[in-house]
Amino acid sequence: MLEHGSPNAAAKALGKHHSTVIRALDSLEARAARMGYAPAYDMTRPCPPGFRSRGTSTLVKADGSIAMQWVKTEADKSQDEAILREFAQSLADGVKGLAPITPAPAHVVSDLLCVYPQGDPHVGLHSWWAEAGEDFDLKIAERLMCAAVDRLVATAPAAETALLLNLGDMFHADNQKNESQSGHKLDVDGRWAKVQQVGLRAMLHCVRRLLEKHKRVILRINRGNHDGHSSYALALMISCYFHNEPRVEVDLSPAVCWYHQFGGNLIGSTHGDTIKGPNLLPVMAADVPEMWGATKHRMWFVGHVHHQDIKEYPGGTVEYFRTLAARDAWHAGQGYRAGRDMRLIVLHREHGEIERHRADIGMLEAA
Repeated sequence: MLEHGSPNAAAKALGKHHSTVIRALDSLEARAARMGYAPAYDMTRPCPPGFRSRGTSTLVKADGSIAMQWVKTEADKSQDEAILREFAQSLADGVKGLAPITPAPAHVVSDLLCVYPQGDPHVGLHSWWAEAGEDFDLKIAERLMCAAVDRLVATAPAAETALLLNLGDMFHADNQKNESQSGHKLDVDGRWAKVQQVGLRAMLHCVRRLLEKHKRVILRINRGNHDGHSSYALALMISCYFHNEPRVEVDLSPAVCWYHQFGGNLIGSTHGDTIKGPNLLPVMAADVPEMWGATKHRMWFVGHVHHQDIKEYPGGTVEYFRTLAARDAWHAGQGYRAGRDMRLIVLHREHGEIERHRADIGMLEAA
């Protein structure tokens, strides 16, 4: 219209019938009026996005000039969906591509399984050297978790499948009151939300690193006595993060005991705060009798005590793992002095455990 001067001329230039252009103009004017803009009627203040005009009152002087004007607006419900979609898109833009596609390794050994047990990371724990003999905070926790996995992956054989087995107590505190699930007050570094963010970031790093070496990654996060709620939320977040990555399987079972069969191997895992070591193998036989009968190498991987301990029982072994976390002031006062490390256990489909690797705290801190 502005370019051609009339509806007929505009229609001719567009190759349309003049009535089509006139209807389009009428529709545009009506829509503008609903938004509070109709210059021919002294309505020159359009409504902001999400609102529409409910009416315009104009006070006109004797000479015809406008003395005052009220523009009445209301929420435009017809725009609700568009606004919500735009808002959702703005959120999606911030996380687009969060899970980058990691190329699968070209050569893997299907008869091997690499198990990476993470003993009680306690992300959020705060220790002061002068009080506990060791320093520990969020930065140290994240650096040690990532460095341990980096080192172990570098030494691991190219097994087709990796099992990242978090043994529980991923987080030191389970709520914003800096308490454990049972209500014990804890020494915590940082705000609750920040602790959650660091824990998620560290675990995502671990999974992505494993994807570089292994064709398939299984992640199991056990609930602990420190983080019964937060641990499951973490598993859900990681599951959502990798929902389009078929090479990652995040186990979301809320069960206290978890089992995985690999050929002639049967792995059981639990945090260790509810069932005592001597009872674990009978529990395994009762829970998964078919798997028990089909395997000859049966093992439990357990956390909670922060000590290295392995015992053989009729039917299998029960192994407790150390943690990378430092002792806090309370445990230091109670005489706790266990070593700190993370391990990698390599299982053969038929022959059971054939090798293991260790990432020691001294090497990690010196790196």
